[in-house]
Amino acid sequence: MRWVDGTVTVEDSVASSTSLGGDLLRTTFLPSITTVTLGLIRMRDRSLCLGPVRLITFGPPKMSSTSVSWPIDGGLLVASAGGRFTIESAGGELRATLDGYNPMLPRSVYEATQLRLHHGLVRVQLLRLAGLPPPQAQPAPASRAAAAAIDAAVCAGLALVLARRRVRAFTGIAIGYHLACWTTSGRTVGGRVMRQRVVSIDGSRLSLVQAALRLAALPISALQRYPAHDDIAATTVVEDTPV
Repeated sequence: MRWVDGTVTVEDSVASSTSLGGDLLRTTFLPSITTVTLGLIRMRDRSLCLGPVRLITFGPPKMSSTSVSWPIDGGLLVASAGGRFTIESAGGELRATLDGYNPMLPRSVYEATQLRLHHGLVRVQLLRLAGLPPPQAQPAPASRAAAAAIDAAVCAGLALVLARRRVRAFTGIAIGYHLACWTTSGRTVGGRVMRQRVVSIDGSRLSLVQAALRLAALPISALQRYPAHDDIAATTVVEDTPV
């Protein structure tokens, strides 16, 4: 990230096993924000919208054979029009660049909030488009279920010992427990017992945004009986070979 005369330039990239055309990037990248925000933010009339509020409005896209670029025209999060948001597929990488953006938020607030969310969500979207294979063998569903049961028991035990309002305590403990474990080693207690860990689909450690998204999407997986939370957050569970 760099600042020039009040505007910011931010770049995120991931390795990509496939080459994607500009038209495909145009029709998939921004619309997928609905999936990775669990429907909170939607693309409408070239605007990223939170309910009725237009957060960022883009101009008509410009495409090449390997990229697409949208000019930034306005929105609640934009102090003044200018700059571009570009997605490019080239050289074995999928790259997103926000260039010349003038945020409405003061720099210190922007860097502590909006910038962190931008990095987290854009990285998840890039990983979901990159077409990367799982980094190694995945554990069987029964093994994953056993690990989840152990983790639920750990959180329930802590809530039983530490708090009177146990349902509320269990919720808070479970959130903090999973976010801390996934963003540090990728291993929960259940994961250590069952020899498995959570990673991004490129094998890297989860960001806080990615871990929070995975946790928030767990109810969707329970309803669908399918690990939709991994698809949404661009994560996977792999066998953890002891060192």
